[in-house]
Amino acid sequence: FTTYRGRPLHPKTLNQTKYVESLLKNPVTIATGPAGTGKTFLAVVVACQRLLSGEIEKIILTRPAVEAGESLGFLPGDMVQKVDPYLRPIYDSLYECLGMEKVTTFIQAGRIEIAPLAFMRGRTLNDAFIVLDEAQNCTLAQLKMFLTRIGRNSQMAVGGDVTQIDLKPGSSGLVRLIHILKNTEGVQISRFGNEDIIRNPIVERILKAFEKNESEDKTQN
Repeated sequence: FTTYRGRPLHPKTLNQTKYVESLLKNPVTIATGPAGTGKTFLAVVVACQRLLSGEIEKIILTRPAVEAGESLGFLPGDMVQKVDPYLRPIYDSLYECLGMEKVTTFIQAGRIEIAPLAFMRGRTLNDAFIVLDEAQNCTLAQLKMFLTRIGRNSQMAVGGDVTQIDLKPGSSGLVRLIHILKNTEGVQISRFGNEDIIRNPIVERILKAFEKNESEDKTQN
């Protein structure tokens, strides 16, 4: 698969390779790890590949709108304006893969849907590749609701970073979900580490410095 500019896209680490293999094979893939490891981007790449090849009818991309402790009611504007800041990183991944023009066309045709998690309730999602981003900001009940939306000929990718939880302590359901589903057939758990970060190398060095500082703080306390 290549970007719309013709740049080839492929996994760059062993964990990324195993993750892509799972996305191609399993109905549900759950990935945890720090920012920049490709959890969402690689899932979007696989989803775009499947959409363009005709294997699925649509891509559904979602995330909970709870970052920074804001609820949708406190944001100005209509629904689209309210959720847009939360969904912006997903748009960025799509634009990289397909280009803005094609993404816009697919959205208008209903082939790509980008919506907050609350809009998944009560639906059955058939012939789709469904990506849940920022899953660490979901409760266990929300994750159960999401996962049980999967319909025929559909796949789900769930990604999150358990060190970046914006919910109240104890509210995140991602770690509990992994424990519950760890031995479930058709569900693959992928774990990424700092060595899988594929952004500018400075990101990994910054994260390591923060980790060192946090461990020093714990030692002093």
